[in-house]
Amino acid sequence: MISRTSYFFLLLFICIVALGALPAVHAQAQQNSQAVRLRLWNIHPEGYPVTVALDSFAAEINEQTKGRISVQVFSNATLGDQPKAVSMLKSGELDMGEFGLPPLTEAVPSMKAITLPFLFKDTAHMFRHLDGALGARFRERLAAAGFVVLGWYDGGARSFYCTNKQLTGPRDFKGLRIRVQGTEVFKEMITLLGATPMGVPYKEVKTAFDEGKIDCAENNLPSFVSAGHYKSARFFFQTEHVITPEALVISSSAWRKLSADDQKLFLAAGERSAKKMRELWVKQVEEAKVVARKAGVVFDRPIEYGAYVARMKPLLQKYWTNPDTKDELVTILAN
Repeated sequence: MISRTSYFFLLLFICIVALGALPAVHAQAQQNSQAVRLRLWNIHPEGYPVTVALDSFAAEINEQTKGRISVQVFSNATLGDQPKAVSMLKSGELDMGEFGLPPLTEAVPSMKAITLPFLFKDTAHMFRHLDGALGARFRERLAAAGFVVLGWYDGGARSFYCTNKQLTGPRDFKGLRIRVQGTEVFKEMITLLGATPMGVPYKEVKTAFDEGKIDCAENNLPSFVSAGHYKSARFFFQTEHVITPEALVISSSAWRKLSADDQKLFLAAGERSAKKMRELWVKQVEEAKVVARKAGVVFDRPIEYGAYVARMKPLLQKYWTNPDTKDELVTILAN
């Protein structure tokens, strides 16, 4: 049986131990309260190069910060379409996103220059500029508009494909009905080629092919295969007429909440994810080409790009005389 004195000392000991543990408990609670949880929007499905790269980015951030900062990736547009995601980013409901060019060019009009057809020689040409001085200018302007770029992803190179017409030159476009995106640049490009732009929703393109409502469409090679268009369009004309990037961004408000060291960590992880995405995209393009060829799709490439550029002169002239885009065009065309 414990004596009153022993009981008193035991109780005192327990209190001392408890009091000694309080700072550690408080420190742990403070650390937990300071944990950062970021939400990242992504339109692409699981397994897509963009999604794989974003998951890799999120895992690296979690590992490097030992869980102090976590990034949750919401893929397949589960939080809504791109316009809604941009709105959520601006309101603070979202912290990050992987966006195509439309919201970026709206925020920074000078970026419209890189949406023009037959501008870049190839994807390497585009990334040489985006990873250099031109990309740095875009990053600075986007940051001022609320988007901090962590990495430039590959948005793909778009080419034409047709059902019963094998294209070999610009004259072959005359009279064709070609499904394109609804932007003025794309519609004018088709008109200048002598064809008719058709506003068919993307999900209805294959049906439009099968019902004879369109003759051709244009998109990147992996989309040509994944959407099943290769089953209807037998001829693929690899013009790569529009080569565009996408971007992994974090909102300026979320960016400012990160420490300087964490900002460096995010930039490094973003660049690594961009490199990974580009490598995965090249692999997916080659795999898509194999699938299409096995299905009997015939591939051709333009012999002379100059003829296409000449057709685009009225369109290019508009941007050449626009002060928002002239400097960017000079930079790209000179290198």
